[in-house]
Amino acid sequence: ARILSEGGRRAEIYTSLRDLRDRYAPLIRSRYPDIPRRVSGYNLPHLLPENGFDVGRALVGSEGTCAFVLEAKLRLVWSPPARVLVVLGYSDVFAAADAVPEILDHRPIGLEGFDDGLVSDMERIGLFPENRRLLPDGRGWLLVEMGAAEPAEALAAAERLVKSATSRAGRVSARIFDRREEAARIWQIRQAALGATAHVPGSALTWEGWEDAAVSPAKLGAYLRDLRSLLDRYGYSGDLYGHFGQGCVHTRTDFDLATRQGIAKFRAFIDDAADLVIAHGGSLSGEHGDGQSRAELLPKMFGPELVGAFREFKAIWDPEGLMNPGKIVDPYRADENLRQDRGPLRNVLPKPAFAYANDAGDFSRALQRCVGVGECRRVKGGTMCPSYMVTREEKHSTRGRAKLLDEMLRGEVLTGGWREKSVYQALDLCLACKGCKSDCPVGVDVAAWKAEFLSRYYRGRLRPAAAYSMGLVRSWARLASEAPFLANFVTQTPGLAALAKTVGGIARERRLPRFSRDTFRSWFARRTRRSGGRPVLLFPDTFTNHFHTGIARAAVEVLEDAGFAVTLPSAALCCGRPLYDFGMLGRARRVLKKVLDVLTPVVEAGVPVVFLEPSCAAVFRDELPELFPNDPRAARLSKSSHLFAELLEKEAPEWRPRALGRRALVSFHCHQRAVFGIGADRRLLDRAGLDVDLPDSGCCWMAGSFGFEKSHYEISLAIGERVLLPAVRAAAPDTLIVADGFSCREQIEQATDRRPLHLAEVMRLAASPARID
Repeated sequence: ARILSEGGRRAEIYTSLRDLRDRYAPLIRSRYPDIPRRVSGYNLPHLLPENGFDVGRALVGSEGTCAFVLEAKLRLVWSPPARVLVVLGYSDVFAAADAVPEILDHRPIGLEGFDDGLVSDMERIGLFPENRRLLPDGRGWLLVEMGAAEPAEALAAAERLVKSATSRAGRVSARIFDRREEAARIWQIRQAALGATAHVPGSALTWEGWEDAAVSPAKLGAYLRDLRSLLDRYGYSGDLYGHFGQGCVHTRTDFDLATRQGIAKFRAFIDDAADLVIAHGGSLSGEHGDGQSRAELLPKMFGPELVGAFREFKAIWDPEGLMNPGKIVDPYRADENLRQDRGPLRNVLPKPAFAYANDAGDFSRALQRCVGVGECRRVKGGTMCPSYMVTREEKHSTRGRAKLLDEMLRGEVLTGGWREKSVYQALDLCLACKGCKSDCPVGVDVAAWKAEFLSRYYRGRLRPAAAYSMGLVRSWARLASEAPFLANFVTQTPGLAALAKTVGGIARERRLPRFSRDTFRSWFARRTRRSGGRPVLLFPDTFTNHFHTGIARAAVEVLEDAGFAVTLPSAALCCGRPLYDFGMLGRARRVLKKVLDVLTPVVEAGVPVVFLEPSCAAVFRDELPELFPNDPRAARLSKSSHLFAELLEKEAPEWRPRALGRRALVSFHCHQRAVFGIGADRRLLDRAGLDVDLPDSGCCWMAGSFGFEKSHYEISLAIGERVLLPAVRAAAPDTLIVADGFSCREQIEQATDRRPLHLAEVMRLAASPARID
């Protein structure tokens, strides 16, 4: 009454909505399915008197077709602090779905499900192999989370659930996870579903299109059986997973959206799929909304009269039809505006530098990995995407870069081809941290795309000074090793250092690292070697060999203490990481070819190779097979490459460091997180009796040469100050600061008064507390 009495546009809207409600109330009550997840159509039931004429709730899910939401008041619900996860295994996903109503009687706070197809695809991708082994026997699984105020209450509820579920007819296996870390590993399987099903090597690409229909949980088993039969009838495949406790099913389907025949078949399928879910009393969409994909099908679900009411509802808010047109009301057809149906690419990449083995060798297909989820737009947590966390600009997100590169290939909007300036600007703030490779649900690799782009962008022309001063750091370091005193005189004397930084495109605020008086290789050649033991080859990267040699010496002592006989490559080698980051891929290939020539006899003899610099190790585990896909030597070296903790755990599991009984703040390198994981390091630190603090800092933002560059200094420091650097400053004086990456250590050391240790130095400290160089 108050709103109506005030008059104006708001009162006009409310009056019109009330009139709409009164005219369509009987249809609204009869045609809307009463299920937990009904997202299709506008939320007209919230205008009914029995629902309080809630205009705000009526707008929820309108997909930007009616209004912009500038502010919202949220209703918070209690989140139980104590949680226990129960995993139930069934004979198939249909049996799992049949059990959902019974499980709901136990009032879980979360109930998800998935089939064996998802697990199989994860195995083919090599995703979370350790996590999958935690699943109980079965071919369909339910993840049931029980919550309570106290851990004992949650555990008791979980045990009651297991007793009830396993006492029913039919074989049901069960496991209870009351440790948060193990439960998180199980949840990763469900959370990775999109990435595990979108791009499976050797299989056709899968697409959304019928990915979130919902029914009553009581009808879920029957619906899934019929949906699988429909998929089989059309010759389609798709894994089944989703929010089973609310009857919402996700799947990605191998539609052919590139040919006329394939698109016609797709249209026929979604028509039949709509009829199927409606026959089960369900909703076309249970989560993502109708948009363009399903709006054309709304008359099937609601009838033409209610679709007319939708049109009126939109017109009340948006009389000129300007808000997100073509969605929900008067929609585009489901087969219009398909990205795969836009004609040939104008700037195709016929011979990419990388193999893109998981994308059929096709750069454009690799770009299609991005399905627009937007996980890269988060502003805290994880590594991806550090540049977006600072700038908050779409072009600096993983998704934004993927879309710009795609538009560059198409050449319709971006016409500069491989020298398109807007693409260069978007990629300039990419740190090549590889955070997207591990954090993105579909595992895009912008670092590889950036290297591919830069290799062509600069073809035949000069690069920025930093590309030569830091991209060729190995050459400069070898030259400096001939006269380290003279090199340090130049780089550490204020006037000369300032000149060197200006010439090299390095930020004047940065301190140039000091060259070691003696290289690690020289030290190793002079020392008395240990006789006997299992052979291991230690790869001295440029930074360990020329700058932080104490780390390599510590590694040798620990490896020998663990029973290894340490050797070095017969020639000085380099991984080529800086070359790769600057897009100097021709040089990088030549450098890596020499590595293959030198190390192949060692690898073929069964000798493992250990690396101390994570970014260097990542080259051999990740980029090397992509640059040399047809050279079996590359695959063998990749499999033989290990980080320090990984080697000790795999090859010397019996070795135990002395318990230090101290706290340690650890900053793991982005490349280690993305390519190797941090599990082995965590376990080794635990064995050393360290209480580990692992700040969720993401990337340190030195990122190799990135933070040294003049144009990137301020943003590099800004992101370092977001989490990592304040955490280091706040650490107690006796807390060990641990960082294996050269650039990570430089960021910490140059911005705080702490000197970080490498894991090898920490392990030597555990063996001999007085020994830290």
